[in-house]
Amino acid sequence: MTLHRRTLLKGVGATAGLSLAAPFVSRSFAQGSSGQVNIFAWAGYLNDDILGAFEKATGIKANYTPYGTNDELLNQLRANNGGGFDLIWPTVDRVPNYVEFDLVQPLDESKIEVAKCLPSAWENSAKFGAVVDGKRYQVPTDWGTEALAFDKEQLPLEYGTASYGDIWKPEMAGKATVRAHSSLVGLGLWLEAEGKLPRPLLDAFTSPEAQVEIFDVIVAEAIARKGNVVQFWNNENEAQGAFRVNGAAVGQTWDSTGAALAKEGLPVGFIAPKEGALAWMEGVSIPKAATNVDQAYAFINWFLTPEAGAMYTNVTSINSTAVGAADLLSDDAKAFFAAAYPGDALEKLWWWPIQESWYVTKRNEYQDRFLSA
Repeated sequence: MTLHRRTLLKGVGATAGLSLAAPFVSRSFAQGSSGQVNIFAWAGYLNDDILGAFEKATGIKANYTPYGTNDELLNQLRANNGGGFDLIWPTVDRVPNYVEFDLVQPLDESKIEVAKCLPSAWENSAKFGAVVDGKRYQVPTDWGTEALAFDKEQLPLEYGTASYGDIWKPEMAGKATVRAHSSLVGLGLWLEAEGKLPRPLLDAFTSPEAQVEIFDVIVAEAIARKGNVVQFWNNENEAQGAFRVNGAAVGQTWDSTGAALAKEGLPVGFIAPKEGALAWMEGVSIPKAATNVDQAYAFINWFLTPEAGAMYTNVTSINSTAVGAADLLSDDAKAFFAAAYPGDALEKLWWWPIQESWYVTKRNEYQDRFLSA
């Protein structure tokens, strides 16, 4: 089956584009630029090649500080009162949290080369949280999923039968790795499909009362099956380590986790479950107290070039929203994508709704109950 990434974002669904190519060198969008830009982004998202290509194209030096979780990013920015960095990289569903705490500034769309971003990504990001009260606070740059990583020898999974429920089977006792809060959502999708939730899972994002009604059921089930978990993960390194050194045979992980382990030659696959892979979109936002704003816009426009999007994807195995990046897709990236999302998997993606502050607060309470049980 041929997968055409440029069509994936139709409707509320996917976003697309990956690849490898020599970086495009042009100063057309950064004439006169110099100085530096301070970027606070997910660990593993930027490397010396990407940062060097940006500097060569624009004359701007990029300083990169990594973080591991959305909460780490939010807490750091709150501690700095929206200062310390010129660009941050939150998931789109969490952007309203930054707006609520007055930590990011509305973007000047006249300074963004919007045509470089897939139109469907630009439009759908507004629904997912990038636009608040009519103002845009984030440019969508990439998307990916959290689904099933699995040991092909111990637990061969196939699309159509693979399920979040595979993580919680009795025979997987002591062999699973999950992130506490998102695994509750995956478990919830399985329970919903089995007719075991009191109401649709998406209702949990609409009111505190619905969240409690639904997650009381989910967390009870999770605690009863906690013996399956050999390791909880919070960041990329921990998720990979669960398979490398701690004996995990199955896990609910990011796509980048499965891709990295496979690149090392480990017998690890990655597949969307029948309930739908948890899909997220990310992008860059400019903090309220950024000091290098022009340089931040230069990075945004450079990162949306096909060549930059291609470089990024081949480093991370995460999909770029840059128009034309799909045309530069490497063979390895093609193969990983096709194996992870066969058949109708892209039509079944489960996109994270906006996570309001009240939801996150209560979500963390359920996470703690699961972890401490």
